[in-house]
Amino acid sequence: MSVMSDRWIRQMALEHAMIDPFVETQKRDGVISYGLSSYGYDARCADAFKVFTNVDSAIVDPKNFAPDSFVDRTGPICTIPPNSFALTHTVEYFRVPRDILVVCLGKSTYARCGIIVNVTPLEPEWEGQVTIEISNTTPLPARIYAFEGICQFLFLKGDQPCETSYADKAGKYMRQRGVALPRLG
Repeated sequence: MSVMSDRWIRQMALEHAMIDPFVETQKRDGVISYGLSSYGYDARCADAFKVFTNVDSAIVDPKNFAPDSFVDRTGPICTIPPNSFALTHTVEYFRVPRDILVVCLGKSTYARCGIIVNVTPLEPEWEGQVTIEISNTTPLPARIYAFEGICQFLFLKGDQPCETSYADKAGKYMRQRGVALPRLG
């Protein structure tokens, strides 16, 4: 596998809408950076958040998920309670080529504050807005800023196209928009 460069990412975004909207240069002035970097793309989180709450004493069960485990918040800042968790989604819509696997890492600005970002790999031929899991591992409330960088996507090119892509499997999270909650497939 090879990690793809800014040149390749730019070409695929502009010619094949691999990332939409696409920010061609990294934006940094007064914000947590986002946009194209040397070997990746720093995505932004939207202003819609689902923050875990224990008001109804719900049990987190991926096979029988209770949507009332969350409180919905919309706005430029989301405050995640101590030792809690929130979901959001990328502003960007991704279309992954068949010979590419995309992995995601959290931004160091958040990681250094005890905020962990998790995204599962974007499989070949998956497309949609990416649901982002954000964990506040600290004993203090933590702020997340909408429309600013939250994570970096790295594009890994396989030595040949895969035999079966996410689209071929008719994956359950295909073409998602907004936050996608757990689904049993």
